[in-house]
Amino acid sequence: MSAAALISVDFAQRRRPVTLAGALLLLAGAAAMTAAGLAYSRIQSHRAGLELKLEAARRRTQPDPAQQMRNAGLSEEAGHIAQELGTPWTRLLAELEEASHETGEAIALLSVEPDRAKHSVRITGESRDLPAVLAYVERLQKSALLRCPMLESHDVRSDDPQHPVRFAVGAEWRQL
Repeated sequence: MSAAALISVDFAQRRRPVTLAGALLLLAGAAAMTAAGLAYSRIQSHRAGLELKLEAARRRTQPDPAQQMRNAGLSEEAGHIAQELGTPWTRLLAELEEASHETGEAIALLSVEPDRAKHSVRITGESRDLPAVLAYVERLQKSALLRCPMLESHDVRSDDPQHPVRFAVGAEWRQL
């Protein structure tokens, strides 16, 4: 065999020394990769912010059915409150109390049941006798606040030893 035909089998190659150009190229690549990663992160954050703004704009332009239901409920409740405030409670109760005093306090009111939708009121009470009830109804008919007070029912309570008269008066109230 000749010397030219020898095969060289060397599995452990010699390390080449790191050159200055190679080290600088490695540092430049690492710096470029870091800068690209930071730019990507900043762009992703900006994109997420824009998506949130877009979603908020969509919500403002597209009506939310649940919010509309809540708003309708609040509007209805506000209407009921306004109607409640429009009821002349103070004057109505003062008028009933004054009528009771003018009849010699022979009338004991048991309940006052208003119906705001119909602007009516139902007054239930007791008296010692029927003439006092009729005097009370007559006094209510002179009221400027009540319209058409009428005796709806009366009943002599036989189960009570004093036999009081329980009565009900219906009337409409006026908006003054």
